[in-house]
Amino acid sequence: MMLALAATTPALAALDVGEKVPAFSAPAALDGKPFTYSLESALAKGPVVLYFFPAAFSIGCSIEAHAFADAIDQFAALGATVIGVSTDDLETLSKFSAQSCQGKFPVASDETKAISKSFDALMQTRPDYANRISYVIAPSGAVAFYYQSLNPFKHVEKVLAAVKALPQARK
Repeated sequence: MMLALAATTPALAALDVGEKVPAFSAPAALDGKPFTYSLESALAKGPVVLYFFPAAFSIGCSIEAHAFADAIDQFAALGATVIGVSTDDLETLSKFSAQSCQGKFPVASDETKAISKSFDALMQTRPDYANRISYVIAPSGAVAFYYQSLNPFKHVEKVLAAVKALPQARK
C-alpha cells in the first residue's frame, strides 16, 4: 500500500529520444530459468523494448507483464525483443518470469540499481524502486521512444506503435 501511495509522483527525468543508451548485462530469468542478459547482444538482433517496473507480483506490474506477454508475437513479427527490469532479486523474478510473464520474455534483476540509475528510471520518492517507464531502443543503441506512466495499461500499446514506426519495421 505504501508503494502505491508513494508511487503517484513520477520521476521527472528520462533518457531523451536520440540519446545513446548505456550497455548493460544483468542476471535475468526467462520462464523461471536464470541466464545473463546482454543488451548489446539483444540489439544485434533488432530493436529492444526495455521496460522498467516497480515490483514483481504487484497488481500493476502483473497487469503490465501480462499485456507484454499477450503482445509478444506482435513485437517478434517486427523483429523486436522485450526485456523487463526491476530492482527485485533474481529468485523473485524467476517466479515472475514464469507466472506473470507467462514464459514469453525475460526479466532482469537490478538489485544494485545501477541499470535503473543509468536510464533515469528510479522513482524520486521511492528510490529503492524502478519507475514504470518503457523505452524503445533502435538497433543503433539510441532511444527511439519512451513512455512513462505509473498506469500500466497504455505501455504496450504505446511502445508497440513506436516499434511499428521504426524504419526497419516499415519495410
